[in-house]
Amino acid sequence: MLLYGLLGFAAGLPFYMFSTVLALRLQAHGVALTVLGFFAWVQLLPTLKFVWAPLLDRYDIPGFGRYWGRRRGWIMLAQLGIFTAMIAMAATSTDASLAVTALFAVLLAFWTTTLEIAADAWRIELYPTQDQQGPIVAANLWGYRSAMVAAGSGALLIADSGGWAFAYLLIAAAAFLPFPILVAMRSHEPARSGGRTSALVTGLVASVVILALACAVTAAVGWVVLDVAARAGIDANSNVTPWVLGLCMLPFVAMAVMLPRIRRAPADAGIRTSTVLGPYVDFFWRYSYGAILLMVFVSLYRMGDVLALNLSKPMIKGLGYSLSQIGRADSLVALAASMIGVGLGGFLVTRWPMAWTLTIGAVVAALGNFGFVWLAHQRVDEAILYVATAGDQFGNGFAGAVFVVYLSMLVNPRYPGAQYAFLTGFAFLLPRLLAGAGGAMVGAIGYDGFFLLSGVLSLAAILFVPALSRIVPRKEDS
Repeated sequence: MLLYGLLGFAAGLPFYMFSTVLALRLQAHGVALTVLGFFAWVQLLPTLKFVWAPLLDRYDIPGFGRYWGRRRGWIMLAQLGIFTAMIAMAATSTDASLAVTALFAVLLAFWTTTLEIAADAWRIELYPTQDQQGPIVAANLWGYRSAMVAAGSGALLIADSGGWAFAYLLIAAAAFLPFPILVAMRSHEPARSGGRTSALVTGLVASVVILALACAVTAAVGWVVLDVAARAGIDANSNVTPWVLGLCMLPFVAMAVMLPRIRRAPADAGIRTSTVLGPYVDFFWRYSYGAILLMVFVSLYRMGDVLALNLSKPMIKGLGYSLSQIGRADSLVALAASMIGVGLGGFLVTRWPMAWTLTIGAVVAALGNFGFVWLAHQRVDEAILYVATAGDQFGNGFAGAVFVVYLSMLVNPRYPGAQYAFLTGFAFLLPRLLAGAGGAMVGAIGYDGFFLLSGVLSLAAILFVPALSRIVPRKEDS
């Protein structure tokens, strides 16, 4: 539990730095609200982690993997990636070029997600039952949310006095702390334990090459995307919401088209034995048409939290609160409320049926979003901000803990890394696509309408809960 608290802390520190903190930084530099919404699409990287998750199940990092094992080797590489990306974001903290800012934000999101993939796969391998998952998920989320508070409130307080570059540098140093601890850990596999120093040197050299290649590929892809967007006439005044909604429908259409073929596929069929596609085809083979219902449910369940994340702080700042006031609210108040929510959710999921805990999680998460509407109509008072922040973080923490356990129970233990990455990635695909259009939505319906809508969408997930208990996976046929 202590180890997973540490891993959660390492993954949580960078998250706010490419989401909420970045949104406030861009707002401070005069970036338009619609463009702020576009930057929410950086958070799409975690939703696409199923693309590279099979690599983490199959390959070792040279050097690191030989001594520390596959999972820890990938975690160490990801730590180096997080550190270098945040140093780069500190060096470009004036946001003189939004394209460069986006490049390093994407790299930070990529390596943060890679860290989560490796840690989640290890967790599912070590703790396969619901009773075991509750405590370990709570420990992991305590560390994760502690880090988010440290990064969110700490970065804002530091930025208010020392500037954005200094804030990113300090958070980068804090995010790197687990790396020497991992290096000092012994190998749990005696066959791999020879040559710690040579393994470390080899791993560092390999990491430099991998990080450089990742940066080059990201820059090239980003250049193509920006060029296509410019040719399509997309700018700060564009209403991209209809296009986003259309894109959101494509995964559901693709699943419906492929399911009949997947259901008939024998155990030795190429699509089921494929290294790349096999883990994902297995999920749809096991759940059949119930998989579509599961995907709709998981897409809606965290909708409110994701939509609120990117624009809640700019709204609060616009109400007249200072960065220091927002930072103080996001420190002890948010940390205490979040940890209580995570702890209660992790406890109840070991005692109550999953349907009840999922329902309660959706309700408290929606109430947290409705709290922002209430806040907008109150006088500027730091105590009132604390109440709204506590409600939001409690609901977020409770729903998050329950949701992680639920998704972990859907996974086939044969493919823990790939299938959990797919489920969590798909769960946030629709919310994060819509979050990118959040600025345009606020322009059309206002902040009140935006947060009311996000809360109602979270509540809509409850409609699916009664049907979930009737979805039973098929037994293996080989």
